[in-house]
Order: sequence, then structure tokens, then C-alpha cells
Amino acid sequence: MNKNLLFLIAFALVIITISELIGFQAIPLGPFTIGLLPLVFAIILTMFLGLKLFRKGIMKKIYSEKNIHFASTYLILIMLPLMARYGADVAPQIRDILQVGWVFVIQELGNLGTVFIGLPVAILLGLRREAIGATLGIGREGELAYISEKYTLESKEGRGVLSIYIIGTLFGAIFFSVFAPILLDLGIQIEALAMASGVGSGSMMSAASATLVARIPEMESTILAYASASQLLTSFLGTFTMVFLAAPIQAFMYKKLVRGDKK
Repeated sequence: MNKNLLFLIAFALVIITISELIGFQAIPLGPFTIGLLPLVFAIILTMFLGLKLFRKGIMKKIYSEKNIHFASTYLILIMLPLMARYGADVAPQIRDILQVGWVFVIQELGNLGTVFIGLPVAILLGLRREAIGATLGIGREGELAYISEKYTLESKEGRGVLSIYIIGTLFGAIFFSVFAPILLDLGIQIEALAMASGVGSGSMMSAASATLVARIPEMESTILAYASASQLLTSFLGTFTMVFLAAPIQAFMYKKLVRGDKK
């Protein structure tokens, strides 16, 4: 095994340990509460330590080009245990979930919003091939896998989806932690908010559901079950929506919006 890879694994374990020791932090903000997950702290730490200023000595070995390539290549495999956890949360509440199953299916059409709205905005901001990776979806595991297989993560499209993945992980969880309780205070039903938590992002779903549970702890099992079921369906049905609807529509729109562009 590559010696630098061992440094990377040891570094990852240290970052995970520190992040877990920090734990879930709830920050009061007026009548609302911002929930920060350990995952957010892990991303902040690794981004901070990855700055060129700190890439010296052992840190230079940890952030070597081979390690970065290894991490981007095998990122998808790391997500598999998370999917198994979702299934475990869904099973106890399966009867209640099946009663409103059609709602879960319809919400998948919302995945097309990133193409219809995000793509034109990204192109107006000056992005080109990067916009394809950045606006195919919300840049989570499904989009990451699709773009990496079709274009590779070293391509312009790959840089686009990776940028959205990192931004979504860092700021998406914070946004959902704030937005979910605001909607709850505005009168939206807790079941609807739990369903809406499953947008295809493990960190965003966890942040939203955790803040909802903190507000209504007696409904913890229902909130987690609805959020996990929505997340599972988004990961499953969202893949078909992405491949058969979002990707073709995006390709058509891109050709119309950016004429003469060559890959």
C-alpha cells in the first residue's frame, strides 16, 4: 500500500474523532436554532488544513495528488453504508409510509428545478461545461456517480459537480437546519417537512430531521422514518429522473444556450 495513503487514512480517522467529539451543536438564533452536524466540522477542518499554507511536511504527503485522486475515485463506495442505515429507519414505519406513497413519487419532479432554473443562471454567471455537472441535480451522491462515470471527476463537468457537492455539504446542512424549523413555525405539517428533508443528500436530510426532532422529540420515529423513506426514494427514483429526464433536457438546453461550444 502507498505510504501516503496510510497517512491519509490516519488523518481521516483523526478528523472523524475530533468531529465526533465536537458532536452535534445547536446554536440559538432568535426563535430558531441552527444545527451543526459533525460532518460540517469535518469538512471545515479538512478544507482549512488543505490550504497551501499548511501543505508542508506530513500534510503535503496527506494532500498528495495520488491521495486526492484516490479519494475522488472511491468516494461513492463510502456512501453505501449510509443507504443501509436509511433502510433500517424506514422498516418500522413502512405501513404509514405506504399510505402516502404517491406523494413521495410526485416530489421527484422537483429534481428538474435545478436544470430549468440552475442551468441558465450558471451560464449567465460564466460557467460552461462546469454548469453541466453543477446543475444536473443538487450535486449529491447520484449526480456525483453519474458525472464521474460519464465524464470523470477530473473533467470540467466533474469539477462542477464536486464544487456543488462540497458547497452543499458545508452550507446545505446549515441552510436546512435553519429553514426546516422556520417552515414548522409557519404552520407546515411535520410529516410534510420530514418528507421534504429527503432531497438526496445525507447531510441535508440529517440536519433537517435532527432540528425537527429537537423541536418535536415525541415524533422522532415518524420524522426519521419519513425523512429516510423520502431519501431512499430520491436516491432510487431520482436516478431515473436524472438519467431519462434531467440529463436529456439539460443537454438540449445547453446546446440552445451555449452555441458553438465544443467539449
